[in-house]
Amino acid sequence: MQRITSGTVANLFDIAATRRIEQAAAAALPAHTLMQRAGLAVARLAMAIAPHARTIWIACGPGNNGGDGFEAAAQLQHRGFLPIVTFTGDENRLPADAKVSLRRARDAGVIFAPTPPATYGLAIDALLGIGAARPIENPMAEWLRQMHSTAQPVLSVDVPSGLNADTGVTSIPGCSDAASTRFCITFLSLKPGLFTAQGRDSAGTVWFDDLGCGSGIAEAPAACLAGMPTAAPRSHASHKGSYGDVAVIGGASGMAGAALLAASAALHAGAGRVFAGLLDPSAAPVDVAQPELMLRDADTLDLSGMTAVCGCGGGTAVRAVLPRVLATAAALVLDADALNAIAGDSALQAQLASRTRRGKPTVITPHPLEAARLLNCTAADIQADRLAAARKLASRYGAIAVLKGSGTVIAGSSGRPPVLNPTGNAALATAGTGDVLAGMIGAALASGQPPFEAAHHAVWRHGHIADTWPADAPPLTAGALARQAPG
Repeated sequence: MQRITSGTVANLFDIAATRRIEQAAAAALPAHTLMQRAGLAVARLAMAIAPHARTIWIACGPGNNGGDGFEAAAQLQHRGFLPIVTFTGDENRLPADAKVSLRRARDAGVIFAPTPPATYGLAIDALLGIGAARPIENPMAEWLRQMHSTAQPVLSVDVPSGLNADTGVTSIPGCSDAASTRFCITFLSLKPGLFTAQGRDSAGTVWFDDLGCGSGIAEAPAACLAGMPTAAPRSHASHKGSYGDVAVIGGASGMAGAALLAASAALHAGAGRVFAGLLDPSAAPVDVAQPELMLRDADTLDLSGMTAVCGCGGGTAVRAVLPRVLATAAALVLDADALNAIAGDSALQAQLASRTRRGKPTVITPHPLEAARLLNCTAADIQADRLAAARKLASRYGAIAVLKGSGTVIAGSSGRPPVLNPTGNAALATAGTGDVLAGMIGAALASGQPPFEAAHHAVWRHGHIADTWPADAPPLTAGALARQAPG
């Protein structure tokens, strides 16, 4: 059994591939073996989560997920706990393995009750597995709301009930933002839906158990967790020219702060030199708080040898400079208002797509609403399948797409599986943190990293800063985030 952390390197498999993996594993073992192993794994993790619990509520559904719950109940009963099972379904229609585990639970003396116990130390959600596509009705829906409305921990079996294992979208309102502490033990394969959209909140701490079947999976992954990126050590003989120039172009009238945040982040993330090409003609000639930043008129910057970060606080003024930026920047990060301008201009879209054909590294960093504008759909459409949306962005525009949000998705157009980023939390839900990320990606590109790796490195680090921000420190602001951005 393995706990999945921000440093875990692993492939993620969609529902179709997971079913094939399960079928191959079952075919190689005696009947009922996988369910016995799964139930034992659930019981062991339950005992680790709540070692002092007396009563454990196990809600079991009508399929093999419920069978795993029956098996766990039998194991817990044998170990001196008091599991109480609520079961919804027709036992005569249970799959064969689940029927065996139901009989084993009854033979062990497990209590079956029509309603949940009044008090319990742990709830186990064994209602629905990876194939639950239909709307969830009572009593199942009510049981889920009840277990997620208390402070008692919840352990989900394989995936939280109602969560789409491919997309991370849940069909149970409120179950991704309730008060309970969440755990999930998933079997045979890791699923992408556990790590993006509502999946991270729904699943909580994820554990993986291959049920003794090893890692020899002959399936193409839908995505991957790339783990903590490594940075090459800097040579003693290096100089500022070794780490590239970043030009931040944005900061229209009244919005200079966004461009300066991106520039500060690029500076602290290790760029050799950082120029801030502000679009506000009345901007001061120097940032006295950060004199290392070189403020320039955006039109005077020669971008042919620079990494440009364009759009932060750009307003409508950024539209006028985009054709030159797209044509001349050696490497490019497009964010915020630059993306909005491109979304409404077919000529700019064509120019963006042509950069890849010319071998010009390009990264786009939309949040869901900006992504919706780029794909001519709604933000709800984007959130309904974040992996598919990121792949479509990368394919349409020929750039590395960084679709921001919980479980940020990094996708390219080369056929490489997207990366789901496991770092970050709600501390990043404050103005300016996206500008900081754009600057960090710019610094990574300027140092010579390939665009996919540059995006992954910066996104992981950006989230990690939030994850490790001290609880007793002042709130994490974008300015503080930028100052913590060394690559």
